[in-house]
Amino acid sequence: MNLYICGDMMEKKSDHIFSYPPNLQELDLATLVNLYRERGEILKARAGNYVACAITKKLLKEAKSWFGLFYSQGAWDSLLTKSSDGYPLTEAEMNALGLVYSNRNEPPHREFVEKNIGVLPKLAYLIINDIKQFGFIKEDENGFLMIAPSGEKALQGIAKHMYGKPFTEEMLISFQQAHDVEVQPKGKRKSAARQKDADQTSLF
Repeated sequence: MNLYICGDMMEKKSDHIFSYPPNLQELDLATLVNLYRERGEILKARAGNYVACAITKKLLKEAKSWFGLFYSQGAWDSLLTKSSDGYPLTEAEMNALGLVYSNRNEPPHREFVEKNIGVLPKLAYLIINDIKQFGFIKEDENGFLMIAPSGEKALQGIAKHMYGKPFTEEMLISFQQAHDVEVQPKGKRKSAARQKDADQTSLF
């Protein structure tokens, strides 16, 4: 797949990164937290059993876990992006880092970032806490976020991996959603807004 730009919309060059399952809203908080905390842990198959790598499809005696999927070490490493320091970044983390980076002159509040990275609020909360603990971002006493040098490098790494170029604001899901609203006829905007409200309601 080649990178190209059509109007203001930017197409991805690669989707070969970690991604969260699309139906996480079906999980209770305790289960979600457990799955999130267990990502990257080594699972050893029971005696006489195997697990299969989600990428190579090869049977393995042990593999790294990711929300019910399993990866060989080589497959796992292939999903890591440059300058991530081994952190399994997804598009949600890219959006979080990108929002903080784009607003570095006027640091955004964490609530704003959590609402605009394209995942469930409870998952967004975990993500912000995790990338802060890892040292990619910093949070002041009032909840405003600033990007650290390591976070900026990680952001550029995943942006180049996904889009083949350095990070720009057009890569953010919030930018793309705003663009969608702008190009829709007025009648369709109301319909889209009602659908979005319905989708949000179904998450809880």
